[in-house]
Amino acid sequence: MREFEAIADYIAERYPRARKIVEVGIGALPATAIELSRRLPGCEIIATDLYHPPPLPSSVRFERDDVTNPKLEVYEGATVIYAMRPPPELQPHLLRLARKVGADLILKPLAAESVLPGGKLVNHRGTTFYLFEGR
Repeated sequence: MREFEAIADYIAERYPRARKIVEVGIGALPATAIELSRRLPGCEIIATDLYHPPPLPSSVRFERDDVTNPKLEVYEGATVIYAMRPPPELQPHLLRLARKVGADLILKPLAAESVLPGGKLVNHRGTTFYLFEGR
């Protein structure tokens, strides 16, 4: 199972009743958000980035945002916020944001990068990532 599918699978299984999920820093890799929009059709899927959005289906909304100075209304009500390969310097901002809005946070770092302490290491179908529970 590919990384993006494993993350989407975990989120869909763990949060089947989620009403809002936000990916931070989508960049040019929208596969996870697109897969979530397929698996959770009643859920609002939002992708954020500082720059231009990648091609996205209408089932994924794009918001230009800076996680170091976030627009809280984009994230309020989210069940989970996640980031694929976030730079280590953004991780404290992500955790602070998730705690502020009461969402769980999932971080999928590059293999060699360290992650903030306090997260639970999860191995789901061969993909490892960290879960910080905030709800």
